[in-house]
Amino acid sequence: MRLKNKIAIVTGAGSGFGEGIAKRFAEEGAQVIVADFNDEGGKRVADEIAAKGQQARFVHCDVTRDADWAALVKATLDAFGGLNIVVNNAGTTHKNQPLLGVTEDQFDRIYAVNVKSLFHSAKNCVPHFRSQGGGVFINVCSTAGVRPRPGLTWYNGSKGAAITTSRSMAAELGPDKIRVCIINPVIGATALLGDFMGVPDTPENRAKFVSTIPLGRMSTPIDIANAALWLASDEAEFITGTCIEVDGGRCV
Repeated sequence: MRLKNKIAIVTGAGSGFGEGIAKRFAEEGAQVIVADFNDEGGKRVADEIAAKGQQARFVHCDVTRDADWAALVKATLDAFGGLNIVVNNAGTTHKNQPLLGVTEDQFDRIYAVNVKSLFHSAKNCVPHFRSQGGGVFINVCSTAGVRPRPGLTWYNGSKGAAITTSRSMAAELGPDKIRVCIINPVIGATALLGDFMGVPDTPENRAKFVSTIPLGRMSTPIDIANAALWLASDEAEFITGTCIEVDGGRCV
């Protein structure tokens, strides 16, 4: 049980990578707060974890709202009496298209979810981590932030900003024994797949994308969850500010 007696928040945990992370953490002994603005998905994931005799609670959270973050941390402390790990997984994108086709509202939403949420997360979680002498942030970013492609310009920029922000957090928070690590997944078969591809989701179009990944497939939630598990565990206690590309070699 690599996360026994650990308490974790996972945002965007009602589906996709976040669901995989929440379930993997629970399997390894963590008490998990499943945070999502999608109530149906979040409740389903929490119920499925609990049905296995593991510990999870659902908390509604829009990661772009400071008040929601404050309520999320309070709910975590009330439910489980502590907080050790925060996985900032929630993210969004715009459809693959020329950069001038993206509206200002879409741009603002992307940066609010992918970047500003880290500000709210830090503001509400760092004080608790400092009070107990440490903690772990795992920020799920993207290979788009290190090897950008045309068609996702503003999304690419948001993920690059999130990576730089995470590394800056790691440098500043290190003396407080607060670790900050980054996971950069390659595209997976999640709800955002169609937007990332920008073309109809056909076997032929998937094959074209997969052909750019040396290991020959898209990422899966368990791929990302296993990386997050290691970074969250005490095995990685001397790891901070690092990025792990879980990408099948696409960034090589």
